[in-house]
Amino acid sequence: MAIKPVKELHKGKKKIDLTGPDGNAFVLLGYAKGLCKQLGKDYDAIRKDMTSGDYEHLVEVFDREFGAFVDLYR
Repeated sequence: MAIKPVKELHKGKKKIDLTGPDGNAFVLLGYAKGLCKQLGKDYDAIRKDMTSGDYEHLVEVFDREFGAFVDLYR
C-alpha cells in the first residue's frame, strides 16, 4: 500500500489526509466518483469493491485504483 508519511508526498498529486475530514469513508467515495468520471472508470464496480469490507479495505481499493493520481497520508 502507498499510504505515506506527509514528508514523502509527491509534488503535483492531490493529497488526502486520512486523519482529517477528507479521510472520511463517504468523502473518499465522493472523490472516487469524481475520479471515475474523469478517468472513464466504472464507479459502480469500484464502489462495490470499496464498500465490501472495512475502512482499511476501502482505503486499499482507493489507493489501488487512484494511487497514480492521489497520495494518501496519515
